[in-house]
Amino acid sequence: MARTILEEKGAKVTWTTNGKEALDCFEHSPVGFFDIILIDVMMPVMDGLQATRRIRALARPDAASIPIFAMTANAFQENIQKIKDAGFTEHLSKPLDYEVLARKIFETL
Repeated sequence: MARTILEEKGAKVTWTTNGKEALDCFEHSPVGFFDIILIDVMMPVMDGLQATRRIRALARPDAASIPIFAMTANAFQENIQKIKDAGFTEHLSKPLDYEVLARKIFETL
């Protein structure tokens, strides 16, 4: 749903199906190509926490600064802390509130 809403609002979206693909896609893109990463915490192959840690550890200038938003049904404080510790910029609870998503994207960029 997030993809559809963002595309309807004019965003260009690159879609991956798991955390490893997300990592590879970012790693092999030109520096500055992506403005933001939205990643589900519970993804197959490599979860969003692992993918975010690996993105943050990349030796490229935008790896430490690109905004990364976690999308997850886990809204307990301990889960939010794990998300922050992994290097996410924001935590978005599911089901997504698209007005909140748009506001946070706008505030971040």
